[in-house]
Amino acid sequence: MYENNIKNIGDAQNGDKQALEDLIQDNSGLIYSIVKRFKDRGYEIDDLYQIAVIGFIKSIKRFDTSFDVKLSTYAVPYILGEIKRFIRDDGLVKVSRSTKELGIRIKELQKQEVQRSGTDLRLEEIAKKLQISVEEVAAAMDAFLPVESIYQNHYADENGKLNIIDTLATGVDEPNLVTDRLSVRALIDELEEKEKKLIVLRYYQGKTQMQVAEILGITQVQVSRIEKRILSSMRMKLVT
Repeated sequence: MYENNIKNIGDAQNGDKQALEDLIQDNSGLIYSIVKRFKDRGYEIDDLYQIAVIGFIKSIKRFDTSFDVKLSTYAVPYILGEIKRFIRDDGLVKVSRSTKELGIRIKELQKQEVQRSGTDLRLEEIAKKLQISVEEVAAAMDAFLPVESIYQNHYADENGKLNIIDTLATGVDEPNLVTDRLSVRALIDELEEKEKKLIVLRYYQGKTQMQVAEILGITQVQVSRIEKRILSSMRMKLVT
């Protein structure tokens, strides 16, 4: 659908504005498909589109026409990176003072426990000590996780270091694959509080279904059913 136009790419790289406009127009569908993943973030879609176009233009400038890859596939991480950088730098994702203070208290508790016993406190133990909910603890801990760049070092192979972006390149429907992976957090944020708590416990804290059932005060079978329903719903949203 988004085939390479080698002449236009070369002309655009040499400063031809019309060639650049043509490439943007030809790939507008791709750009919008990525932009719409960030709807309901407090920004106008048209504004995000303009930011995404900046990322697309950066990909053109750095694209090597000898690559055995389509420009559209190569452009995806640039577009995503530009949008996420804009949202991050604009301060949309902010950590409140109370959450920061809670996170500091949790880190101090963990530090004291490690010094005392050599092990970390469990989520429910922290909640009990601070007399708050498990979900509040999980949210505070999650808020302090660093923003992960797709260009940061992931691991090294025999040819040297690999970035996260390198591990995403599978050659199979890459535009949708990459955007789907980076959209999971947004879908979690849309869940109801109890559902979000379940997912945090299962996939962020590594709890078993039995442990989650005990924390939530429900049966393991109910946990299994709720989890399946949530995952099914998230999959449906990712493909729509």
